[in-house]
Amino acid sequence: MSLTLGSSAHTSDVGAAQSTKRQRPIENDYSNNYLHTRALSTQYIRNIVRPTEGYPKLQKLKELKSQQVASHCTKPYGVHVETNQIVPTLNRWVNQYALQFDVIMIGALVENQFLLPLLNLLPLYKLCAKPGFLFIWTTTANIKQLTALLNGDKWNKKFRRSEELVFVPVDENSPYFPQGQNDGFYSDPSNGNCQSLLSRKQWHCWMCITGTVRRSTDTDLIHCNIDTDLQMDLKSKSAGDDGYNNAVPEAIYRVAENFSNSNRRLHIIPCKTGYRLPVKIRKGWVIMLPDVLVDNFDPVSYEMQLHANSMVKYKSINSSGMLKQVPQYLVPQTSEIEALRPKSPV
Repeated sequence: MSLTLGSSAHTSDVGAAQSTKRQRPIENDYSNNYLHTRALSTQYIRNIVRPTEGYPKLQKLKELKSQQVASHCTKPYGVHVETNQIVPTLNRWVNQYALQFDVIMIGALVENQFLLPLLNLLPLYKLCAKPGFLFIWTTTANIKQLTALLNGDKWNKKFRRSEELVFVPVDENSPYFPQGQNDGFYSDPSNGNCQSLLSRKQWHCWMCITGTVRRSTDTDLIHCNIDTDLQMDLKSKSAGDDGYNNAVPEAIYRVAENFSNSNRRLHIIPCKTGYRLPVKIRKGWVIMLPDVLVDNFDPVSYEMQLHANSMVKYKSINSSGMLKQVPQYLVPQTSEIEALRPKSPV
């Protein structure tokens, strides 16, 4: 009797397990699919071209923000300077003109841009206004080095890490796909092809904040939750396609412009990007790199343009025990933008 009951119970358990297995929903295992087909999961995203499709208020908000930024930006500026002259040039701006920027971005989606010695020498604490925002881009292979840099004594007390942004190329044909970044499971060529099954494809960016800013009250300075932390390449590059002509995708600039309402923006690109993937100058930005085609930046005329195109507010800061009035050059916001933007609880 006990054997019969045991057998019946076992049969019942097996039947229940099989029934449960049959009832499991279909899962999209894109990692397994990549191993068999080499097709990246990003190729299956349906709204990659129009990510706000189905969200009309967010789409309208982005359009209004873009129009407002374009209406109040400065003309595009380029600074042609060799890598070894970047630090002296920035020091001259700080010491002779007391020049500051509210948004500073470092690096482009080209693999030769992460130079630790240069990053350690940049006068960012003097160059970045308070409050100010710093964006530093690097590949997945260098993210640990960047994190260690930001955790060091020189950076940790001056810039607080706030968000990590990620940019993902659509496939291996994209010019933004990091080359030579596999983990190399096989170190001996005779025992394989020296390549791993999986590839590191993302670009990472740490966004840091200096000074004090609160998302619930400082709405004249920042607008949160307009863009996601993940930005994606729009299309694959085919033979003869000249659609890619910028080492910095527009989405990267838009994230900074939508988040910060400040008008002073500097982009430092330490090394040459080459003629196949150049850097285009952009309205509202001062772009500094060794092979920029336009060299038209003048601190005096830049300040004049800022005064003419921005909403200027003055903020009191404590400098050496004395209150000092410093200007803030802002992009004015409309009541429609204020009504549409995502709100943070007070």
